This record gives sequence, structure tokens and C-alpha cells, in this order.
Amino acid sequence: MELETRKLGRTDVSLTAFGFGGTSLGNMYRAIDDEAAMAALDASFAAGVRYVDTAPLYGHGLSEHRVGGWLRRVRGENVVLSTKVGWRLFPARGEPTEAGLFMDVPPFRRGLDYSYDGVMRSFEDSLHRLGTDRVDIVFIHDADRRNQGDAFEQRFKEAMEGAYPALLKLREQGVVKAIGAGLNEWEACQRFAEAGDFDCFLLAGRYTLLDQESLDSFMPLCEKRGIGIVLGGPYNSGILATGPVEGAHYDYAPASPEILEKTRRIEEICRRHGVPLKAAALQFPLGHPVVASVIPGMGSPARIKENMDLLAHKIPSDLWAELRSDGLIRQDAPLP
Repeated sequence: MELETRKLGRTDVSLTAFGFGGTSLGNMYRAIDDEAAMAALDASFAAGVRYVDTAPLYGHGLSEHRVGGWLRRVRGENVVLSTKVGWRLFPARGEPTEAGLFMDVPPFRRGLDYSYDGVMRSFEDSLHRLGTDRVDIVFIHDADRRNQGDAFEQRFKEAMEGAYPALLKLREQGVVKAIGAGLNEWEACQRFAEAGDFDCFLLAGRYTLLDQESLDSFMPLCEKRGIGIVLGGPYNSGILATGPVEGAHYDYAPASPEILEKTRRIEEICRRHGVPLKAAALQFPLGHPVVASVIPGMGSPARIKENMDLLAHKIPSDLWAELRSDGLIRQDAPLP
């Protein structure tokens, strides 16, 4: 199938409805070799994907290095590229790398830096790792309560006083086409949207079959201002892919009994209509007009083929109507 292309908010950037999220290229959860990374990127390209997202944090530079090597293989092709600022990398020189979710990373440690100079240095470092002189979209990374905890207000202030002016400068110079923030909370996205002139947000797991609270105020604000959304985590970190099985994860933690029951009810309706739960989960966010692209896990050729099949799966309107009438999705949620 040919992938649909959608305009990113009010910008001149257009994204394929599926994007390639670069966390797996940074050895998130498990290490892969360079050949496997290239195979995944090649398979996504063959499937029509023309949007790749990465970040310095992903594998402490490894994801950007691998994307950069792959870009040299498809030089001249129209690939939209996004990366992030906020986490800087420094030579470890024997110090612990504190890689967290990432395995077998290069010898660099990470440090938060939302200052103007730090962001400019981080962006230049990313260009070197990517082997390119341009990036289409740059996001301020992880400036939310989930990642910053009690330091959120201070980090938000640092980001607005340092990172935001830096990104404005890059956009004014034409070095990047769109600026935004990549966060795990719609509330933090809304804070940034209200405080500055942002083009887009990468929102992870906060507009899905199981979570539509962002419809309260954030998504309408985006629609009003022409702000585009890249939606990460459409499976809510697992449960919408696995179903309500024992040990299923929701929002990076074991799913609660309430979430397990809600997922069971959604899955049962999907089953009656002959639709895989994963297909409904993947297609649902694309029903909202501000969502330009969804970036599910795309870490292998097999996973990419599966996602393309799920995207192509025909979902009857009766399924969405039943989910709505049973109160499993909100009445005001736009439908695909």
C-alpha cells in the first residue's frame, strides 16, 4: 500500500502517516547489531516510510549514528528527519554511562542541559552524528513531570529561557523547519504550547484507545492554533499490542485491574468485528485531524510488515460506533 502523507500542522513539513521511531536503533531493551538496524530502516523505506525520528539520548548517540549511516545509503531521497535537544552527551572517560533502558551503549554519559548554548552545541553534535547539514524538526526532550519530577518547574523555566530561544533562532535561520517538544504528558505539552510559538509536539502514549484525556483542552488548542502532533506509543507501552494478558504493561508499568478490564472489553468488541486489537489501536489516533504521524515500534523488518498490514486492515464504522456507545472511547473523539 502507498502510505498517506499528512501536513504537520501549519508548517510546510509533510510526514508519512507512519514514522520510524529510533529508540530501537539505540538498543532500547535489547542490543542489535548495525546490520539489523540497517535492515529495519531499509524495510521501512521499502514500505514507504519517509519520516525518521531519533535523539541523542537513544543509545547515547548510537541511534543518531545509525540513522546517519543509513541516510548516506539513501542520499537524495526525500526523508523527513527529527531529533531532539535537552540531553547532551559527554565522553565517559571511565565514569558510569547510566544508560537506563539502553543496552551496550558507546562510552558517553548523558547530562541534562536546556541552556541556549547547550542546545546549540547539542544540535551541532547531532548534525555530526547524523552526517547531515539539516534536520527538519527539533524537539525539546523530556521536559515533563514524568522525567523531571519535582524539578519540573525549574526545568520548564530553563527550557523556555534557553532551549526555546535557541530553537527559534534555528528556525529563523532556516536551519530547521519546525520546532516543538517531545514529552510523555499532554499537560506539559499544553504548558509549552501556551508559553511559546511551537509548531508541533511528539506526544507519547497520551492519545490512544485507552487514554483520551488530552481531548479536554490540549488537542482542541492544537487544532485552534494549527499545531501538529506526532503520536508515539500507540500501544500504551504494550497492553494494546499484547491484549489483557498476565503481566501486560500500561504506561511503562504493570497494568491495573481497571485497565486490564477496559482492554478486555475493547478486545472483545474488536474480535466480534474481526479486527485485531492492534489494528484498532494503531488506526485510532490517525482519526484526529491534528495527528500527522504515528510512530509505533518498528525495530525489525517483521515488525514493519506487521504494522503495515495492521494499517491496511479495514475497520468497519460499526466497531468505532460500538466502542463509543459502550463508553470505551469518548463521544468527542474523532474517528478514522
